[in-house]
Order: sequence, then C-alpha cells, then structure tokens
Amino acid sequence: MSKIVYWRRELPPLSEQLEGEHEVTATSDRVHTTWSERDVSWGSCHESLMIHAQDRITQEVQRLAGTCAHVLDESVVSHRDDATEEFWLVGTYRFTMYVHPPTS
Repeated sequence: MSKIVYWRRELPPLSEQLEGEHEVTATSDRVHTTWSERDVSWGSCHESLMIHAQDRITQEVQRLAGTCAHVLDESVVSHRDDATEEFWLVGTYRFTMYVHPPTS
C-alpha cells in the first residue's frame, strides 16, 4: 500500500481488516516568537505538527505490522516557554489500525 494514514473523512480500503485502536503523541518544531506573533506561530507550528504526526502514526503502524491507519480524533495543546520565547504544539492522535486479512 502506498498510503498509510487516512485522516478523518478519508476511508481506508475496504479490503483491510480492523485490528484495534491506538494513540500516539507528536510534537511540532519549536519556533522563536513573541507573544504578539502567536497567531503566525500557530500556523507554522501546526504545519510542522501535522508532518510529525503523519510520521509518528506511520512508524507505529509499521512497528505493529499493520497496513494502514484511520485517524479518528486529535487533541492539540499549545506550549510556550517565556524564558526562551519558544512556542510549540503537542498533539495526541487516536486512530484505528488495519491489517491485511489472512488468506485462507
């Protein structure tokens, strides 16, 4: 399979068999920003977070010998370190993993 992660409304192939539900956490890159630039920071961090989340889910599917994952839910929390003026996002992603059914 070329595609491993299916997000929300995207449906995985009907030929795959549901294995179970899993959860991973991903963190965006940190960006140096001031408090007044937080909206811009959110956008750049969200893009980074989605790339890291895609990678983490793919790693987990491969580690568990699955074929694909369907992301059902996500929770994103922002973090800020005032001492270093860094901003970043942490996301938790709940997904169902699928495996190729055994051949008879």
